[in-house]
Amino acid sequence: MTDYQRILVVSTQATDGDLSRVRGRLGSTTVVLTAPTGEAKRVVRALGRDARPEVVLAPVRFPDVDRGHRLDELVRQHAVVDRFRDVVVVADPATITLLLRVLAPDQLPESGPVTEVGLRRGSRPVPLGRAAAIGIGLALVAGLLSAVVPVWVLPLLALLVGLGLLAVPSRRHVGQTLLIATGVALVFSLLAIAGSSRFPGSW
Repeated sequence: MTDYQRILVVSTQATDGDLSRVRGRLGSTTVVLTAPTGEAKRVVRALGRDARPEVVLAPVRFPDVDRGHRLDELVRQHAVVDRFRDVVVVADPATITLLLRVLAPDQLPESGPVTEVGLRRGSRPVPLGRAAAIGIGLALVAGLLSAVVPVWVLPLLALLVGLGLLAVPSRRHVGQTLLIATGVALVFSLLAIAGSSRFPGSW
């Protein structure tokens, strides 16, 4: 299923209220790219994040023909390092206009000093090793608590939570992990039951 990486393009004309709303939406791994100007420094300070100054984002009076493509290349270069983090770009309005024309020509520009752009990406891969470990741990805990709680309760809860998270794009990989873990827990429990039937007292 196709997902989108979020790129937030912030104008140096953004107000403190605009920046406060942006700050509340940023994740812990967000990278901020900024023009090396005093106006951009004000924006970065209001966002409360460390930033990477990029000369390419500096305003120019007479832009080259390929300036938009160089801006697009810069943003994509930082985005592909981690396709599951947000990227914030801080620049002047003219630079932002050129960037958006190339970065997202098929997306309608938003009114105001903050524009959100989505770059296509694949779904986050599911860590199979972690899912298997969680499944085995889930089976062991369910077995230990079987005298107090029916053995099927914990796997059922994990299944329900996993199904619920599938509906949340940013947490879909967690839901898939829980579903795989539930399957592993079921297989592990069946093997344990089969083993205890052959060797009574081993479970």
